[in-house]
Amino acid sequence: MEEQSEGEDNRELYALLNLSPEASDEEIRKAYHQWAQAYHPDKYQAPLMKDIATENFQRISEAYEILSDSNKRQIYDIYGMEGLKSGLELGPTLDKAEEIKAELERLKRMKERQKMVSQFQSSGTILASMSVPHFLDGDGLFRGMAMTSEIQSQLSKRNAITIGGNLAVDGNKGGGAATALFKHQISPVSSIEFVASSGLRSLIGVQTSRNLSSHSAATMGIAMSLQDGSLNLSNLWTRQLSETASGHIQLDLGQQSSIAVGWQKKDERGSASGEVKIGTGSFDTTVRYTRRFSPNSLGCIAGRFGSSALELEVGGGRKISKFSTVRWMYTVGIQGIFWKFELYRGGQKLIIPVLLTRHLSPVFATGALVVPASLYFVLKNFCIKPYYLRRNKQKALENDENTSNQVQEARASSEKAQKLLQNVATRKRNKQLETGGLVIMRALYGNQRIVNNFNSSSETSFDSTSEVIDVTVPLNFLVNDSGQLKLHEGIKKSGIMGFCDPCPGELKQLYVEYVYAGNQYKVCVGDYEELLLPQGTQRI
Repeated sequence: MEEQSEGEDNRELYALLNLSPEASDEEIRKAYHQWAQAYHPDKYQAPLMKDIATENFQRISEAYEILSDSNKRQIYDIYGMEGLKSGLELGPTLDKAEEIKAELERLKRMKERQKMVSQFQSSGTILASMSVPHFLDGDGLFRGMAMTSEIQSQLSKRNAITIGGNLAVDGNKGGGAATALFKHQISPVSSIEFVASSGLRSLIGVQTSRNLSSHSAATMGIAMSLQDGSLNLSNLWTRQLSETASGHIQLDLGQQSSIAVGWQKKDERGSASGEVKIGTGSFDTTVRYTRRFSPNSLGCIAGRFGSSALELEVGGGRKISKFSTVRWMYTVGIQGIFWKFELYRGGQKLIIPVLLTRHLSPVFATGALVVPASLYFVLKNFCIKPYYLRRNKQKALENDENTSNQVQEARASSEKAQKLLQNVATRKRNKQLETGGLVIMRALYGNQRIVNNFNSSSETSFDSTSEVIDVTVPLNFLVNDSGQLKLHEGIKKSGIMGFCDPCPGELKQLYVEYVYAGNQYKVCVGDYEELLLPQGTQRI
């Protein structure tokens, strides 16, 4: 049986007491008393043993307190410990699982609303244009700058507001604008937006969107300029062409009327897009292809041609941290030769286009592409790649060390728990020997591969390994007075008192050798499989 999710913690308390999730109140009480007899602090006089007993007694007492209370148990079964820690107080009317679940869902929705109100999402772009020809002419390196910023807040599940602004400076000219947008989700398939802007482009407008089907959607809007009173109508239709491709048609009617037809395809390896736009006295076509070479690097090529532009753009980017990405683009066209540097950090962008020359010289154009590309590959192979390899290796070592420390602590805790079980386990073992009952001779729990190899071999000795632990003592302790042992299905065995997880993230098995009625047997079960002894198993 495969490993189940480590995030599901609503079975841990059952594993702690070795109970089935369907256990009755009487079974819970008996299991608690069985463990309490072994771990009650008053049974021990030595300070060290008393401290160990106190720690384990608190664990089983907490488990019993929750599982013996019907309301708490219902919450735990539905939401695990998170539900119990949510601060929910159950009244006398909440005595059914459905009612408890409904109340928890209500509290969850309330927390989500509070979270949405308190959260703000911000984004912004800084564009700093540079020009080498201007610099050589003595006019300075910077030829213009533009900044845009916006903040979005989710007021409720259906309402959101966005406030933004922009500033632009080009030579001796400059200006700015402020924009506010309110969006309301009318239904799961439709929404409406109201927008108002003041400054260089003062306008008011409204836009509505609706999903026409599971594969298509439409957006229509109208905006009026507050400067000259002109109207602009916009229509956008989108259609899902396949699982990875979509197309769109956009029509704008107004002072600058245009129609655009485009498509986009995106999958795990990359993306491609294209658009043809026809306007009043203009025609433009844009195509772009992006290829992802690894989770951290990509390359792209784009072209644009028409009545106002003719250019080719190539470049690439790399993810330098969890939230940051850098890109370098090379553009050659009728407007000149450009470099463009881009930095993405969260929702913020820094874009620096640099005009190298306005003259299209083949030699200069080749050098402007080859020199920085060669420099990048040299730095990547001799500096960047070795650095990331060292860093990843160091992180792997740190993770291994942290995991090793956690396993050592868990082993130490299980050894302490077994030490307190030893006397009762030995007494039960001797009693079963006298009556020819069930005696666990050896039990090993850990890495599936190692346990399987031991099970299939004829070896009788076992060399200690960090990925397997001996659980003979706790299994002898769990043998009941009738000479039976049962570990329940669906319960991870590492949660049983005296057990631990010796190899986190790996598949695990339990191997047991036992004697019953004078015969020796062995059995091997998965981590979540039921173990019921004695049974018809392989004899040794």
